[in-house]
Amino acid sequence: MHLIETRDLTYVYPGSVTGLEKVNFIAPRNARIAVIGANGAGKSTLFKHFNGILKPTSGSVLIRGEPISKENIREVRKFVGVVFQNADDQIFSPTVEQDVAFGPTNLGLDEETVRHRVEEALRMVGMEDRAGRVPHHLSGGEKKRVAIAGIIAMEPQVLVLDEPTAGLDPQGVADLVGFINSLSRKYGMTVIFSSHDVSLIPEIADYIYVMNKGTIVASGTIDEIFSQAELLTSVRLDVPLLPKLIRSLREHGIDVSMAYTFQEAESAFLKAFKGEP
Repeated sequence: MHLIETRDLTYVYPGSVTGLEKVNFIAPRNARIAVIGANGAGKSTLFKHFNGILKPTSGSVLIRGEPISKENIREVRKFVGVVFQNADDQIFSPTVEQDVAFGPTNLGLDEETVRHRVEEALRMVGMEDRAGRVPHHLSGGEKKRVAIAGIIAMEPQVLVLDEPTAGLDPQGVADLVGFINSLSRKYGMTVIFSSHDVSLIPEIADYIYVMNKGTIVASGTIDEIFSQAELLTSVRLDVPLLPKLIRSLREHGIDVSMAYTFQEAESAFLKAFKGEP
């Protein structure tokens, strides 16, 4: 049974504007899934269906094999946590600690359990020393961490991040990459995220869905997707720099193994230029 599955999911906005058209998407357990596409491809619209913010015009969304309904919507929103692109949309309490406590408190948990979850969530995102701060005095990256902590404190099994690196500086991006990877490796959580920054994808994804104009036009592993340069160009995306460089070297007769991350590329280049097999 998949954690999330959509079947021919179609959504039409008021005014007969199609946001999604027959989208079929699967999220298994302990997966890191990237949804990539240019602005307006439908990524955010898709994510809003995962916990019932939007309801399908046709088709269905299944959470652990069950359609989202009025009867299970509360459980669905505990199971699937969504962090939006603009953290200010999700932060509204006087202090960081109170903001992170909002979700678990509304779940009806006792005070001690809420306190423990808040402390653990803030520790996981590296914000434990900011518990008493006013959220709106924080930097953009810190606000994003608080928003993520607020969702983590509800202990979802699926974390959905809409353009999580938008507005972050390089160190903020590096920190977020490490955090997302830890959720999968240490806690077995499924992470789904969107991005139009293709260079980031190989660091934090096992599987990719490519969206364009409300449809999924391709899906596959890192290698399967990033080997299709013409496809990516057709949806206003690009191949990441490292595989693009390696293909260029190959065209010039230099035998370099394909690589998508810095560590992979470093190893491939050293072997190639040292003449190692």
